[in-house]
Amino acid sequence: MALSSLKSQLLTFLFFLSLIGFSQQKQKITIEYAGIAYTDPKIEEGAKVFLRDDSQQVHFVHQGANMWCDKAIYYEDQDYIEAFSNVVVKQGDTINMVAKYVEYSGKTQLAFAQGDVVLTEPKSTLTTDKLHFDRQRQLAYYNTNGKVVRDSSGTITSVNGRYYMTAKKYQFTKDVVLINPDYTLNTERLDFFPDNGHAYLFGPSTIVGQDRRIYCERGFYDTNTNKGNFQRNAKIHYDNRIIEGDSLYFDRDKSFASATNNIKVTDTINNGVIKGHYAEVWRDKDSLFVTKRALAITVQERDSIYLHADTLMVTGKDDNRITRAFYNARMYKSDMAGKADSIHVDHKTGLTKLINLERFSSTDAFATARKPVLWNIGNQMTGDTIHLISNPETEKLDSLKVFNNAFLVSKDTLSENGYNQIKGQRLIGLFRDNELYNVDIIKNAETIRYMRNEENDLIGIQKSKSGSINIKILEQAIDEVRFINQIDGNIFPEPDFPRSARRLRGFDWRGEERPTSVEDLFKDDPPLELPKIKGLDDYVPPEEFVDDSVTERVEEAAKDTPNKPNKAARNLPKKDDAPNLIPIKPNTQKAKQLGPIKPKKEE
Repeated sequence: MALSSLKSQLLTFLFFLSLIGFSQQKQKITIEYAGIAYTDPKIEEGAKVFLRDDSQQVHFVHQGANMWCDKAIYYEDQDYIEAFSNVVVKQGDTINMVAKYVEYSGKTQLAFAQGDVVLTEPKSTLTTDKLHFDRQRQLAYYNTNGKVVRDSSGTITSVNGRYYMTAKKYQFTKDVVLINPDYTLNTERLDFFPDNGHAYLFGPSTIVGQDRRIYCERGFYDTNTNKGNFQRNAKIHYDNRIIEGDSLYFDRDKSFASATNNIKVTDTINNGVIKGHYAEVWRDKDSLFVTKRALAITVQERDSIYLHADTLMVTGKDDNRITRAFYNARMYKSDMAGKADSIHVDHKTGLTKLINLERFSSTDAFATARKPVLWNIGNQMTGDTIHLISNPETEKLDSLKVFNNAFLVSKDTLSENGYNQIKGQRLIGLFRDNELYNVDIIKNAETIRYMRNEENDLIGIQKSKSGSINIKILEQAIDEVRFINQIDGNIFPEPDFPRSARRLRGFDWRGEERPTSVEDLFKDDPPLELPKIKGLDDYVPPEEFVDDSVTERVEEAAKDTPNKPNKAARNLPKKDDAPNLIPIKPNTQKAKQLGPIKPKKEE
């Protein structure tokens, strides 16, 4: 009996729930204030006409929504209203809409507004000529051009637009333009959240300011903080620089940008390019920082110069720019190459310095291995510091200076293991057409030279000491040697010259280290692991306004009046005009500097 009683109570409870649900579903439009009311058979049999009076407008209520107007026609059998003149619709405390004309179905909860339509929510205002509204899905939609105004973000216009009231999200498509006092954003697809000012860009998009331009095909921009992140062919143009990378971050207020993976920074004024896999650009400080396989390319008409190091820094204005390469720096061009712990280039004066770090002592094995070295044609020059001076206008080498422990070596190509060697305290070299033709060794000069006749037969091996030495180089070979304040010297037949004496103290032939191509600059670099860039999720096309749920509701509304035209089907958009935009596929391009590099770590 107890079980039967419980079952009876449960059935009663379920019955009341069904009644409540049925009554809520079938709840009809309520007339709160009628003003002047009459029927008009000329409009339709049973149609009721309401006019405002001197005290107030006609007022209707339906499931939490209020509507006021100057005139209304109510079709009771279809629970359908046509509202005219100064129409105001309010939903809760947050959504207000005004228009010249509104249609609303109490059965489907679909509304259509036309004529100077203005939809207002706490953070933005939407204006358009025609607006469709689905109260069940809390979705507003227009396809006849619309404008959204948000004080801090500016104005957004588009051909098509949706506003999801629950999610508080706008979705704009086709000819989308966001105009802000500081920039203009153009895109084909934009998701915008008015509460926090977040904008998500899909498809070809540009952000153009007074002195900068950003392009991407997938991106995010915070209109409140002026910070953004951009992917898919992303580029930032400003101050005659073009920054490209798989992922770009931009802070407009700080004039700061960073880039990750497959970076390329183009200097359009100085005709230079810098590559790497991580970069930071501080515009106000005229500073550029690049690391992870950093490579600077000075583009020249005939022979570009390549500079590689663990880290590259470029500072200064266009007319006073300095490039610093540090930690295992290397340079290469077809007729010259060099290595040093650090290389500094002053583009204004044409001075290039190859130096060691002071923190390494002279007995440190690393410091010895990284002693600056310069190769020109067949000559190797080493010293504690090396300066190269070039003409900034002609971009041709002018002179060379080696400070402390200067050493000039060239291989005697006809002997198995012979080297021409000249050393001294300092070395000064002169260039003609980028080839070394004159060398002065100053103070404590020593030489070992393989002497040959015109038939290239070995005459003997010359060894000498002097105060200074002047050397003339012709066709990449020593042509003449002049000894100044010679102390001693002699020419020995090869058999009489001990092999142990054929190397001057400090001799260090490093020909195997010489880069002979751009790829050689990277051969000693450790393996590179690039972070995996997830980016934004793929674009999801907007849902049709007339979906299956709307179709079912409209068909259901017609059942009570089968012999009359279904008013709930009036003014529904026949086809969603939003373009069928294909989602952009992720960029799977990999680093190209040293072949494919598999990204492993996620960032």
